[in-house]
Amino acid sequence: MATLTQQETLNTSRFALRPVRMSDLTRIEHYASDLRLASSTPRIPHPLPPGVIEGYIERAMQPEREEDVWVIDSGDHDGGEVMGVISLMRLDRNQSEVSYWVAPPFWNTGVASKAVQALVKENPLGNDALFASVFHDNPASAKVLINAGFAYLGDAETFCLARGATVPTWTYSIKLR
Repeated sequence: MATLTQQETLNTSRFALRPVRMSDLTRIEHYASDLRLASSTPRIPHPLPPGVIEGYIERAMQPEREEDVWVIDSGDHDGGEVMGVISLMRLDRNQSEVSYWVAPPFWNTGVASKAVQALVKENPLGNDALFASVFHDNPASAKVLINAGFAYLGDAETFCLARGATVPTWTYSIKLR
């Protein structure tokens, strides 16, 4: 695996996308334990077992990580409020998969759209392309991707830990180079 550089903070007019840190643990656990949020993601189990988020943060802070994780941080951009999380999971051929969630108090406020658009614009990993998938029952998340320039690729299925079931998904991609 290539040596990674320091993960950068990306600023928008509404919030900062900053690297996740252990001080975010309580806020992320609080939101991730909400069944509504967990059910909209493939990787968050419900109920949330102890240590899951701590392990996630620890892996994200490792120098040789497979996933860069940013907290969507409002307020003073210094831990003011965790509005959500967005990440890039490295794939082969200089591509990454975008994953994100927004905390329920911030749903339908444009936070997800701004965060995805910032990641696409800045392309912090220098990717050639990004991929993302969303559950069929979450059309708002599909709209976020389309508004950021992603194109529909096709349907698939993904196992959702919180639902304990395979869920139909729409898959999207965007070429960056």
